[in-house]
Amino acid sequence: MKIKDRPEFKRKSAVLTFAPDETVFAAVQVMSEKNYGAAVIVSPDRKPVGIVTERDFMRRLLNQQRDPVTTTLAEIMTTDLKLAREDDDLLDWLRQMSNDRFRHLPVVDDAGVLVNIMSQGDFVSYTWPQLIGRVAEHAKATFNVNPSIFAAIGSLVVVMLVAILTILARK
Repeated sequence: MKIKDRPEFKRKSAVLTFAPDETVFAAVQVMSEKNYGAAVIVSPDRKPVGIVTERDFMRRLLNQQRDPVTTTLAEIMTTDLKLAREDDDLLDWLRQMSNDRFRHLPVVDDAGVLVNIMSQGDFVSYTWPQLIGRVAEHAKATFNVNPSIFAAIGSLVVVMLVAILTILARK
């Protein structure tokens, strides 16, 4: 499945963005008010140049005892960005996010302009129903191919239950 095919991709609110020279204090106020855990830092032409998350605030601001009123987002943002495209495979990115330990993925168009942001939570809501569906498909295919396996297992379970009940009845 492509990222753009996810209902979350289509329903999401506008991505929260800031300029690199915005102060941390101003960004935290907006992020807190809107309940956002991440914001994308963009150039004037809306191309991502960084991202700030709650982790950046903790590690690069609080831990270093910086002043949020005078510190700019450019000073604490993560600049090693991973950028996805709308047509990228969703499961490939979920795997990479899990392996590389990041939770927010900006999505850009062919010109590199920010169009959306996806979180691990957006992807996970997809994978559980898909996983259950795949298990059901596999079970159905297995049963259709070789129903005698299920008959043998069922018979074994019945024999074991009868044996257990017989032993319990003798006591």
